Amino acid sequence: MSEIKVPAMGESITEGTVSRWLVKEGETVNQGDVLLELETDKVNIEISAEESGVLEKIIRQEGETVEIGETIGTLGAGTGGGSGASASQPTAEQQQAAAPAPEAVAVAVATPPVTAAPESSENGTKTASPAARKLARERGIELDQVQSKDPIGRVYQEDVKSHNTQTPASTPAPASKAPASAPAAGGSTYAKPVERQRMSRRRATIAKRLVEAQQTAAMLTTFNEVDMTAIMDVRKRRKDKFKEKHDIGLGFMSFFTKAVVGALKKFPTINAEIDGEDVVLKKYYDIGIAVSAKEGLVVPVVRDADRLGFAEIEKSIADLASKARSNSLALSDLQGGTFTITNGGTFGSLLSTPILNTPQVGILGMHKIQLRPVAIDAERMENRPMMYIALSYDHRIIDGSEAVRFLVTVKELLEDPESLLIEG
Repeated sequence: MSEIKVPAMGESITEGTVSRWLVKEGETVNQGDVLLELETDKVNIEISAEESGVLEKIIRQEGETVEIGETIGTLGAGTGGGSGASASQPTAEQQQAAAPAPEAVAVAVATPPVTAAPESSENGTKTASPAARKLARERGIELDQVQSKDPIGRVYQEDVKSHNTQTPASTPAPASKAPASAPAAGGSTYAKPVERQRMSRRRATIAKRLVEAQQTAAMLTTFNEVDMTAIMDVRKRRKDKFKEKHDIGLGFMSFFTKAVVGALKKFPTINAEIDGEDVVLKKYYDIGIAVSAKEGLVVPVVRDADRLGFAEIEKSIADLASKARSNSLALSDLQGGTFTITNGGTFGSLLSTPILNTPQVGILGMHKIQLRPVAIDAERMENRPMMYIALSYDHRIIDGSEAVRFLVTVKELLEDPESLLIEG
């Protein structure tokens, strides 16, 4: 027998949540087969069988929090076919136990998952595991007619197997329905409809870190505005040739990344972090780019941005954004950033105060480009494409004057795009 343990998952990750088991107790597996999925603060991890055999016992159920190195199940030694003496004995015992007492099996595997249930439909059909849906289709059984032993009404394969002539009235109500004891407003005789959803581990972690950042850092924000005329002119004149040569569009993020790197070189304290009573000044420029993904904001990192050209930066950002949307970011994509850029302007934000991505001490917020009247000189006004930019910073090690001058440097570099080639 071998133990299934939670593997080390990278820097700063000490625990995870069992998202779902893909194998049930008593089933045989081959070496390399995926046993379960773990949801961590940053990415989802698949745990595979290190050897062939039989899944003897699931120790930690779906939805439970587990720590690195913890044993979450046991795998019986065997050939993977279940015919060997040592491997077949546990399987036979489990099969014998399943016949007189199916409830015992249901309790072991039917703990509801914390993460969103992708197998539920929008037309009211019960939430069910993929195996249960497949078996129900094969037997011509309507899932709405199957009685579930699960506390929240999720249907598992065992429920379908034990289905007889139960009526829909005997089926427990799903957990998403409003509780009967909920008080009705204004003395009404009916309860107001509500839906309660459990936070995903990633969303809960984002919430926790945002609160911690506000509680631990002396966070302030300073603002300025950028005249985007010059950048938009460069993009207009160069975008076709740039696209033809590099097979990637010339966006705004490469300009902002270059400008941030140039400003960080002038103000190195903003490219640092606090470690106890020490200030760790970083001599490299790994710029985090905040990307909106399905389960919340993630910040993949463009490595050594100071060494990259405009095309390389654009390709890196496009690749990381694609991986974020497909939930395929690796831990290495998310670790070790020194400064972050976030662009609320893509959603129409005109002005905001970004929250620090700790332990970093600075974050730049971009916003919507909007035509506004600007005084060119004492006699002339013009409508210019303007963008508000915001720098949130940790006042424990960054003085206000330093923050203001950093933001002014970013502004000046952006308003004179050719200087980015010289400053880089």
